[in-house]
Amino acid sequence: MKAHFGMIGLGTMGRNFLLNIAEHGISGVGFDLDAGKRDLLLKEGAGMPVDVGSDLADFIAKLEAPRNIMMLVPAGPIVDSVISDLLPHLEKDDLIIDGGNSHYTDTDRRDADLSAKGIGFMGVGVSGGEEGARHGASIMPGGRRDFYDRVEATLQAVSAKVGGEPCVAYMGTGSAGHFVKMVHNGIEYGLMQIISETYDYMKRVLEMDDAAMSATFAEWNDSELNSFLVEITSTVLAKKDPDTGNPLVEMILDTAGQKGTGKWTSQAAMDLGVPIPTIDSAVSMRQISARKADRGKIAAKLGSAPFAERISADANRVVTYDKNLVKVDQLKTALLCAFIITYAQGMSLLQEASGDMNYGLNLADTAKIWRGGCIIRSALLEEMRSAYAADPSLVNLLLDDKFAAILEEHGDSLRKTVRAFAGSGVPAMCFSSTLAYFDAFRTERLPANLIQAQRDFFGAHTYQRTDKEGTFHTSDWDK
Repeated sequence: MKAHFGMIGLGTMGRNFLLNIAEHGISGVGFDLDAGKRDLLLKEGAGMPVDVGSDLADFIAKLEAPRNIMMLVPAGPIVDSVISDLLPHLEKDDLIIDGGNSHYTDTDRRDADLSAKGIGFMGVGVSGGEEGARHGASIMPGGRRDFYDRVEATLQAVSAKVGGEPCVAYMGTGSAGHFVKMVHNGIEYGLMQIISETYDYMKRVLEMDDAAMSATFAEWNDSELNSFLVEITSTVLAKKDPDTGNPLVEMILDTAGQKGTGKWTSQAAMDLGVPIPTIDSAVSMRQISARKADRGKIAAKLGSAPFAERISADANRVVTYDKNLVKVDQLKTALLCAFIITYAQGMSLLQEASGDMNYGLNLADTAKIWRGGCIIRSALLEEMRSAYAADPSLVNLLLDDKFAAILEEHGDSLRKTVRAFAGSGVPAMCFSSTLAYFDAFRTERLPANLIQAQRDFFGAHTYQRTDKEGTFHTSDWDK
């Protein structure tokens, strides 16, 4: 019998995803140019309904028609190359599924090109890494609804489950799946940077050791901050380096990598006019971290110790900073507020994109499938699901009564924390951006009126008035 599902790309993600499918009794066949990877799939899939193709023609011949073929290969030109190699072997209504982190504009282009040839195409976001691929990921499919219906049972089988509900749902038309995954990754950038800033303050100002920080994050993970990222932070901080006996995290070079999805999120938000300053700041901090040599030179010139330590050593300056301004419990509630506001920024971008790009996103479903399997899974997402289920058109989570109440109760902790960071000289770009976003949106009248006056002065850009309708220009500002 021919296989139901095909996989091209048998690296860690593709191989484990196909093994997950086979383990659920769904027959699959894989292909990779690397014979060693094909052999590894057969070895690990012994006794399961899984096979490999010796070449593309053999791979295609082993699939039932119409064919369902998923690619898990690096985003970019490789995706186009695989599609080009596949096309001569495909027939009308065969379906190609791109499960990588492709840019959504590439997905729209490929969808249009393949549709004109009678070949189906779906962009599907997959989150959860190796563990998720093998044992249950959060899956974000986009494209034609009838194509999703064809593979829904397979994707549901291999997705993570929360309360018996699969962490997969149809996102929307066109590139909706890859757009949602991109924003997921942007939120991920923000949450990770906020956690790292919390760690930095604990270490450099509160002078906590790694064991104490690990225990603190573990305790927080048993609270309303329960999340995958808080959980693994505790685990990471507890790990010892076998070579030196030091905490392993202290032996890791402080330059953070990125694959582009955070930057793409910021670019998309700029294009759509949606403010996401926490995510933007997280991208900027990764860029600053990459400039290790520049940081070394500037630190040597201007000093790198926390500001409180440097002013304490100068007898001619008055020490005004209190290192006990923020305690650990206040850091916790500040982190909670920052988490909520970061999610709010990402979800507001999805809401805007849904209308602008005609995706038809259901944000309650998005929050639902992020509750398990993915990197940003969090206990907060169940409340977000409820918020969007109650009001699908909710433009910002800050308007939801439950989240507004949390921010009203604990917003002072966020403000004190940002003040403490600033006073200590420990960088907190994401915490600061989060507070500024919160304050800006709760301000009924912003100083943009001055900006409009300036624009009209030097460029005759006109302005609107508060007291009457119309567009106005002042030609004699200086008279």
